Amino acid sequence: MNRTPPRRRRTVTSDEHSLWRMAMRDTDPLPGRALPDAPAPPPAAGVLPVEVAGPPVADGSTGRAAGLPVSGHRNRLPALDPVSPPGLDRRTDDRLRRGRLGIDGRIDLHGMTQSQAHAALNSFILRGWHEQRRMVLVITGKGSGGQGAGILRQVVPRWLNESPLRPLVLAIQRAQPKDGGDGALYVLLKRRR
Repeated sequence: MNRTPPRRRRTVTSDEHSLWRMAMRDTDPLPGRALPDAPAPPPAAGVLPVEVAGPPVADGSTGRAAGLPVSGHRNRLPALDPVSPPGLDRRTDDRLRRGRLGIDGRIDLHGMTQSQAHAALNSFILRGWHEQRRMVLVITGKGSGGQGAGILRQVVPRWLNESPLRPLVLAIQRAQPKDGGDGALYVLLKRRR
């Protein structure tokens, strides 16, 4: 008689707990309930810091996400750039550029404030990576007014280049017109190992 052992319940990591608290920071708990205190971060013994480069800035240099530790060259991740995605083979790059990879999930950020959109994007990408989704569509909207691109359209690529999202994202690409064109991004997630 083969018995399968009972499944152990997965615990929430401190990163997931921090993300949840960030997403819920503007909400009030139900009457009679209080938010639990944030758990103490576990000791970082043996963890190699990862430097995440920010998006290219106007002068052509690469900005750095504020507050991230600088580590050895082998741990650096190249900046995500819709024009030349790093680390993709030609076939995958072509399929991504043409919108020929299946979309495994989508999120519509337009109409949200920056803080709402940032929290929603973080939650969506982390959940998508945990659920082993491969490509997702992030709709930013094109923006309104005559001042050029909308603010979310400008900041979402920067957010994808910052921690905690950059280690989960393989490439980004402007969407095809059928999927939102300049007001949306294809985001190719790394596979979980």
